[in-house]
Formats: sequence, C-alpha cells, structure tokens
Amino acid sequence: MCVRVCVFEPHRPGKMRRLLLLLLGLLLLHQGRCFEFVIDGEWEDETLHVRDHRERHKRAILTSEEQEDFEAIRGDDITVRSYKVESRITSRFAHTTVRSSVVNSGSKAQSIGFNVQIPKRAFITNFTMNVNGITFVGSVKEKTVARNLYAQARARGKAAGIVRANSQDMETFKTEVHVPPGSNIEFELHYQEMMHRRLGFYEHSLYLQPGRLVPQFQVDVYVFEPKGISMVQTPNTLGVQFTELIKVTSTKDKAHIVFKPNLQQQRKCDNCTDSAIDGIFTVKYDVTRDSNAGELQVSDGHFVHFFAPSNLSPLPKNIVFVIDVSGSMWGVKMKQTVEAMQAILDDLTVDDHFSIVDFNHNVRCWSEELVPGSSIQIADAKKYIQSIKPNGGTNINEALMRAVQMLVRASNQGLIDPRSVSMVILVSDGDPTVGEIKLSTIQKNVKRVMREEFSLFSLGIGFDVDYDFLERIAMENRGMAQRIYANHDAAEQLRTFYSQVSSPLLRRITIQFPEDSVSDVTQNRFDKYFSGSELVVAGKVLPSESNTLTSFTTASAARLDITLETDTDTAELDMELAKQQHSFTGFARQMWAYLTIKQLISERSLAATAAKKRKITQRIMSLAVEHQFVTPLTALLVESEDAKERLLADTPRDPKHGCCSGGGMGGGIAPNGLSPVRVVYQPPPWVQMTTPAPPSQAEKGPEEWTLPQKVTLVDNDPHFIVHLPGSNMDVCFNIDSKPGHILNLVSDSGTGLVVNGQLISSKQAHKSKVSTYFGTVSVYYQPDGISVTVGTDSIAMTDGMNNHSFTWGATAEITQDGVRISIVKDSHVTVTINNNIQVMVLLHRVWKKHPVSVDFLGIYIPNDNQYSPLVHGLIGQFSREPEVSVYDIHEGVDPLKKQATMEVKGNKLQVTRGWQKDYRRDKRHGSNVYCWFIHNSGKGFIDGHYTDYIVPYLNSFLQTL
Repeated sequence: MCVRVCVFEPHRPGKMRRLLLLLLGLLLLHQGRCFEFVIDGEWEDETLHVRDHRERHKRAILTSEEQEDFEAIRGDDITVRSYKVESRITSRFAHTTVRSSVVNSGSKAQSIGFNVQIPKRAFITNFTMNVNGITFVGSVKEKTVARNLYAQARARGKAAGIVRANSQDMETFKTEVHVPPGSNIEFELHYQEMMHRRLGFYEHSLYLQPGRLVPQFQVDVYVFEPKGISMVQTPNTLGVQFTELIKVTSTKDKAHIVFKPNLQQQRKCDNCTDSAIDGIFTVKYDVTRDSNAGELQVSDGHFVHFFAPSNLSPLPKNIVFVIDVSGSMWGVKMKQTVEAMQAILDDLTVDDHFSIVDFNHNVRCWSEELVPGSSIQIADAKKYIQSIKPNGGTNINEALMRAVQMLVRASNQGLIDPRSVSMVILVSDGDPTVGEIKLSTIQKNVKRVMREEFSLFSLGIGFDVDYDFLERIAMENRGMAQRIYANHDAAEQLRTFYSQVSSPLLRRITIQFPEDSVSDVTQNRFDKYFSGSELVVAGKVLPSESNTLTSFTTASAARLDITLETDTDTAELDMELAKQQHSFTGFARQMWAYLTIKQLISERSLAATAAKKRKITQRIMSLAVEHQFVTPLTALLVESEDAKERLLADTPRDPKHGCCSGGGMGGGIAPNGLSPVRVVYQPPPWVQMTTPAPPSQAEKGPEEWTLPQKVTLVDNDPHFIVHLPGSNMDVCFNIDSKPGHILNLVSDSGTGLVVNGQLISSKQAHKSKVSTYFGTVSVYYQPDGISVTVGTDSIAMTDGMNNHSFTWGATAEITQDGVRISIVKDSHVTVTINNNIQVMVLLHRVWKKHPVSVDFLGIYIPNDNQYSPLVHGLIGQFSREPEVSVYDIHEGVDPLKKQATMEVKGNKLQVTRGWQKDYRRDKRHGSNVYCWFIHNSGKGFIDGHYTDYIVPYLNSFLQTL
C-alpha cells in the first residue's frame, strides 16, 4: 500500500510535483502550505490487456524487491522519538497497533515515510496521522462512497489519495509525508487477523525494521486463552544479541511477551549508529485442549467453535505429485524441488499410494498406476526425480487431467481404501503455454473430472506464476494454494507445506447446533482435517432462555465414525473478559466477520453468474463497513477532524497475486460450494442422557440410562454385586488383591470377548489398610481386533493398526465395525458389541489433593448380555445362574445385619445381610443395594480361588479353571 502526503511551501510546487506519481489536487492550509496525495497502483476500470501487461511487469519487479532494504521510518535528517508495537491476542484473534512519533530535525523540508509490513491475511482496521496538530482519522466505507467523498474533496480544491496494496505473502502499508523543518508527525496503524494453527501451534509475526536507533522502542504481545495456554515460545529470529532481552511472563491462561531494548542494546556494535533490529519478531504458542470435541466460546452475542482433535491415527493417503519441469524451472527452482521431493517421498508409508507426473510441453508419468509407498518404489521414484532436466513449455491442463484419471482408475478398480484421502499436489512456476492455455477452460476441465472425494493443492513457485488461478482451482476442488518463494529456502517451504497436509486425521467433518440456537453460521462442513491444524466455525447466538450452547460434530476417521458433543455457558466468558486488562473484548464478533468476509471473497471468485457475484459483493461491502475492515471492496477514508481534508486507502484488485484469499482456512478443506449446511441437529438417543437436570436434581446425575435397573456390577474398593434374576437376589463379595493385578471379569472365547480390570491403590493407608480400586478397564473384542481401554484420564481405542484416544471432557460416540463406544462427559462410557453385549464403565473423580483417595472406575454389566456357553470370569460365570438357597436367617452381632446360611454350588456358606452401592444415578452418595455378603473374597460362591482370575495382560483371556 502506498500513500504519499506532501506538505510544501507555495513557491516550490513544480519541483514537488515532479516527485509525485500522480497529482490529485491541492489542499490549501492556513499558513500557505498544502498536502498532495498520490495513487500508487491501477484503477479497477483499466482495460484488461493494459492491466495484464503491467502485472507481468510488476511481477518481475517484485522478485527483485524481495531484496530491497525495508525501513519502518524513512527520512534523511529526522528524529524517531518512539516506535511501539502492541498486539492483543484473545482466543486466537489478534488486534495489532503500530505507533511512531517522528520529528523533522533537519534545517529544510523533507519527506518522512511510515512503513509497516503486515500479514497478507490481516485486515487493516484504521490509520490515524497527526501532522503539526492536524489529525487525520480513518473510517472504512464502501469503495464507491469513499471515492465520491474523495472526488468532492478534489472538486473543492482539497487533497485526497489512494492506498493500494500488492498481495504477496506480506503487504506493505506505506505513508510518506513531506513536512517543513521542526514538524512533529505521529502515525498509528491498526490491523486484525485470526491466528491460524499450523503444525501444532499458532504463530504471530511482527516485522521490526526501524532502520535507525529509537529512544523509546517497545514491543508488547498479550495473549489470553480462556481454556489455558499449553506452551509459549519466542524463537530467536532477531539475532543472538537480543535473546536475553525478550521477556516472557505467563500464567495458566495469560502470557505477556515484551521486547524493550535501550539505545545501546539496539546498536549493531558498541560504537555503531546503525540499528541491529532488522527482522521478524515471532511468538509461537498453543492452547490447552481437554477434549477432542473442541472448544466452544460465546462472547458479545457471537460464538466461535475451535476444533483441533489429536491422538487419532492418520488416514492412508493417495497422492499424485504433478511437477512442472518446463524450461523456467531450470536452476535453483528445480534443485530445490528435487531436494524437497526426496524428503517428501521418505515420509510416505506402505499404507500410502502415490505416483509422479512431470510435465513441460509433454506429459510423462513415472508410473501409470498408483503404487504403494514401499522402500523399493520410493527409491525408484527418487532416481526418477533426480534425472529430470527442465526444458520446453508448460502444459498444465494435460498434466492435471492425467493425474486425476490415475486417481479415478485406482478408485474404480478398488485399489485404494475407501476411507483414504486422495489428493493431487501441483508444483508450477508459470502460466500455461502449451495445449489448453485459457485459464477458465482449464479450471472447468479440472472441476469436471475431479471427484468429490479428491482434493487439489497448488504450489506456485516465484512471481511468474498466476497465483490467483492456482488458488481458484485449489479452492474449487477442496484444496488450498501457497506461494513458494524461489530462493535457497524453497525446499524447506515445500516440505513445510507438505507436512501440513501429510497427516489427514478426519474426513467429512460437520459441526452443527440445535435448532433455533444460532444463525449466520460460517462454513461448518469440511472435507478433511489435518493433524496440527484447526477448524474454526463462528456465528451469532440467538436469544434463548437457556444459558448453555451446545455443538455436535460428526466425522469419519480411520475405520471410525465419530460424533462429539460439547457445550459452554453463554455468559461466563464475557464476565471473565471484563476482568482482563489486556484482552480484546470484541474478538468473537470480529472473528465471525473476519471468517465470513474471507469465505465470501472465496465464493465471489468462484461465482458462476454476474448476479450472484453482485449479491456477494454487496454482502462483503456491508460487513466490511460494519466491522471496519479494509478489503478489496472497501476503502479507508482518512480525514481531518473537521472533514475538510481527506485521503483514501483501499486494497487493489490484484488478480495475479491472489488478493485477500479466503481459501484453506483453519486447516480444513471445504467441500464444493462452500455453503454451510443447515444448522439444525437432532441429537441421537444416547445424547439424551446428558440433558441437564433441574437444579434440585443436580446431584442425581443423568435420569435416563440405557442399562436396566438391576445389573451385576463392581465398584469402589472393589465391591462385587451379582444380581441373580432367577431368584431375585443380590449377592455381594469383595476381592482383596494387590495393586497392579489384572482381574478377569468376563472371558468368552465363544464370542471373542474379554473384560479385564487392573487394580490401583489409594495414595496411602487409611486405618492401617491400603484400599484397591479399578484404575483401568479393558474391553477386547477379538473378531474385529478392537480393544477399548478405559482409564481415569482417557479412553483409548486400537484395532492393531490404528490408535485413537478420547478424553472424558466431551460427550462422544465412536463406531467401528461391530463396536460402539458412547462417552458421556465426565460421567461414564458404554461399550456395545454387536448390539447384544454391553459394558458400562463409570468414572469416579475425587479431589486431586485428597491425602488418601484416587480417581477410580466402576463396571456395570447387564444380565441379559448374550454370551456364548463358554463364558466365564468373576462376573461372566454368573450368566449361568447357580441355584442359591438361603435359610437359618437370624440376628447377628450387628442388629442391622442379619446372618444366614447359603447353599450354592454344593457349598454351605455363612453370609451376612448388608448393602453396597450402585452409583449410576447418584455418583456422590450412591443408591443402596441390599445383598447377602460372602466373606473371604467370594470363596465358595465363585469358581475356584480369586487368584485364578488374575491374568497377565489387559487383553488376556482367562485360562480354563
């Protein structure tokens, strides 16, 4: 972006005009000085061929400009009194302010520049400037409105100017003011952006290049994440001498990073007058996640749902690499591409399938069919890549057609896993010159052959490539694009991009909300989710009597179908934000607008008709004005407080550089159309268990249970309650075993089912006794090879090839083959096998600082589970109900506990009438279950001795007794 603002004496206007690119007018001021504002960029109504010619010229210039020295403050004889940068990041949304105070300390008038590099994905929200007491304040308006006001200023002999931006990876905001000696100038720029999670962390970058020593130089970054900050890092990107000067202060949910070097610390050397501050100040952080269901936040009438699951096994991949080997790739571009491909190929596994298509004016295939990523195939592919010699033209259309056809054939022939992820990765550095060269036709051709389950990723090397075209075909085909800078670091850039898409964890993700709870929801369907990234959905919260908002997420993983539920209090976060001194309280509202505008810009670029494009355009302009974002369709009108002097800042139509992309947001890939699905969601029956009870019933827990009223269970330390439905009797016994022992509860070699529990101990003895509890419960279903391991911290599932882990922090349902796992948040998990066997595990949480007690599990098993006749185990054996006779009931030592004789399995046992607890309906106090208690660890009631039921591993079957 560039604005030149000139203040000069009336007798020297001609000389000044020669310095300007375009003179817009004169603004007469009270002392005979005037402002001149210039346009740097092209008007949108220029003819296409002129713009294309200038753009190609501009692209060549930009490549050399990468080496240009950049200074935040420019001027020959000036004093920069202060340069301060402050970023406030709240819930992944950043508001950054850059302020500088400058004095023209020379003896003559001169131009002073204020330049700020900002991320391409950011939106400028305001710019103010004070020149010798005249304050210019910015406001965002529709571009046509702003230009009309600008034209009015010109008609009255006032001055105005346009700020235009080129859209590289970074944009540069430039302001230049020409002022007399002694002038004081204050600049202030504001911009906002959403933090994108890449490879497991968020990265906030500030470009610090003051170009001179500054008495008051300070950078402050404030981070507030309501759920907690898991890590904060400040990589040493400015130089070794500044390592100790970057101070980080952090608590559970806040972090403050400050960089405040004094004048001496800024110097390149002890006696130098040049500043050593020249580079990128980077803050990396990640947040605490307590469940795979995501984080739902509500503030200021808006919600944001962050979804970044982990601990899931990657889906297998099918990749066709399409590599441009035309003559323009000769040299460093090809060398870096080959180097990157060596590392990328090494990342493939035997579960992945791949091939390589390379193209110039011809198209060649390393293999006409997809092949597994075996070591032999990878070694051969590496040799092929190394032998490539770039030459000739660029036939992008035919290369992409061949790549897609390869995926289609493999799919039709059943050679690839139906749950795998198929993608084409295109690497190119130029426009098509051979075959079909019309970009719109190539776009239509690719769209026509691409199947819904395929994705296209585009990597544009350098600035001779039509990046906007690469971005459009990627977005339209569920992928994303990235520019690769053609330098010594290109190989690392390629590898980093591949790392972002190399580990797909989920497919077909949908995030929905109950009917009439939300509106204006951003994209909520995503084709893929990649490890280390994050999906973000935002919207407005509708008025409701409930103070809770709930979301439901459905997705497919490797052999799994998943449904996740999470909820949040709609007033809690606003109360917390009000307490925070450095938080950005409007984050949710601005993030919703940011996401919506970015997605509308993407939709606009793909609009099929002019009418649809106009409708989207109007929506973008309306939102941008309401939320004060400078977009390609709005402008920042900067005017004096009395509105007599104006300048104009806008963002250009920049078709060759992909202005203001909305594609590839949040790590997920949108399906065709980008339109969100209807937000109504009817929860499945199992979710009904989580319906909040009235306050008076709060301690009772869920009122509805899928398990019957009477079950066989083992809970507490550990107490067994065996329900005998035939005699309508409950029999109890304890097992006094040692911590670490694994007890078999159900072992059925006929159905292939095992239920085992591992004992843990209390923290210390209580009344000279160390209690034991079940700390881990395993349900293993041998026919499908699926093992579900329930612990007090998490629920893990494995099928021998894939490993998945879920926390207790969210309600979820996971289905694979004949096994269904239903998790109710912080309550219980139910494992159902083939709809005829069910095991419920209940979570007991205790105070973490309790001197004795520990978290533990209870097991509840219905009596109507359909085992085979071979079933056994401490609980399984009672599926064949023994004949039980109780007689000689008489008073015992304790008048409340009668005693009797029980005959069972040919044994006469002395039993005591008592009670144990069923905690399903009241986890705190439990419900009394009256039973006959058998002493000596159930001896005589269970087959054999309890030690016969100790097994070596969590998935071990019980040996025949």
